[in-house]
Formats: sequence, structure tokens, C-alpha cells
Amino acid sequence: MANKLYPDAAAALDGLLRDGLLIACGGFGLCGIPERLLDAVRDSGVKDLTFASNNAGIDNEGIGKLLRTRQVKKMISSYVGENKEFERQYLSGELEVEFSPQGTLAERMRAGGAGIPGFYTKTGVGTLVAEGKETKVFGDQEYILEQGIFADLALVKAWKADETGNVVFRKTARNFNVPAATCGKVCVVEVEEIVPTGSLDPDAIHLPGVYVQRMIVGAPYDKKIEFRTVRQKETA
Repeated sequence: MANKLYPDAAAALDGLLRDGLLIACGGFGLCGIPERLLDAVRDSGVKDLTFASNNAGIDNEGIGKLLRTRQVKKMISSYVGENKEFERQYLSGELEVEFSPQGTLAERMRAGGAGIPGFYTKTGVGTLVAEGKETKVFGDQEYILEQGIFADLALVKAWKADETGNVVFRKTARNFNVPAATCGKVCVVEVEEIVPTGSLDPDAIHLPGVYVQRMIVGAPYDKKIEFRTVRQKETA
């Protein structure tokens, strides 16, 4: 079996990056984002990228770093708040945005990973989300057709993996990482720890190694906080 472990993010992405890629990216806010891989994408200088991701992080964190460098031409996202540069580029027409309801976006990724080109959903019927999309009536209810996402590259952050690429996520950091991983033609995972093959409980594996082509160890990580709220000190 080929060695899936690479020395760093730049090496893991070598030969995979080019202008105009569609990249599926895990993460939710700053939780479970593949920050080492995103830094390497930024440093590579590729441009005109489309990202399918729940959101774009915050200003200068996550995909927000690539917005700053104008390397992203389109976002397929469900949430676009907390990022002023995202807002500025969208409102000025510099960034194309395809809004996708959160559950729909997750299912579009999952469908792509399962080889399903499209599915019908009631979510978004009668809203801007439905504009330009085929509709169909089942029973007496109207549904809209959503397309599966088939990404050129998937970037994923996980907790640990074994040497063959079987992956475990930690609690809510699993979020969009699993569907993003499965819908990419090539999946690159950054983990906090590599463990020996056979040491993971098979029932605890969230993403089988068959989906993973390349891995890096990205640790140590700093805990990023989107909003730091501090209680006012009570007067004596």
C-alpha cells in the first residue's frame, strides 16, 4: 500500500493545485477547519477557486485568508456572516456566492460522494434559493432539484488517523468534514495524530481510508475563538 503520509501541507498538495479548482472544504466557523492545508493553498498562489464550504471562516482565518488574497472567485455556502471581507467582496460584485441551505449543502456533498447527480428537496421552495431550478410535485407538495457536488479536491481536518488513512473526528469538529471528504476526487486530510494501523476500534472510524489519498500531521494547533466575550468586572 502506498504511503499516504506527507511531510507537510505543501508536499501533500503538490501536483493537485491549479487555477479554477472546485474545492470541498470541511469546517464550521473555525471548528474543524483544515488550516494548514488552507495556508498551503494560499501560499501556492492558485486563483479563481470555487469553495464549497459551510462558511468562509472569519476575517483572515480559514478560507477568509484566501478571500484577502483574492484567490476565491465563488463560494457555495450556507452562512456568510462574521466575515467583513466576504461581505464587502460580495456586495461589490467581486465574489460570486451560491447560497445553499445548510442541510441541503451537506446533502449535496454527500450525494456527490455517493455518485448521485441530484435530488429533490422541499427546503427553499418559494424562496430565492429556488430561482432557476427545476421543480417537481410529489403528492401535493412542490420540491426543487438540487445538484450533487463533485469536487476536484477535498480538504479535511480530523483528530487522528491510522497509517492507512482511517480517520476519526473529535466531537462537533466532524461537522462538514465527512461529506466534504467523500465528494472530492482527491481527499487530503490533516490530523493531530497518526496512530498504528489496527489500533483504532473499527466501530469508531468515521471516514474509511478508501476515501483518503494523502495525509499530514498539522499539530500543534492554537485554539481559535470566533468571538471572545468577557464579563465586565464587578466593582468592589
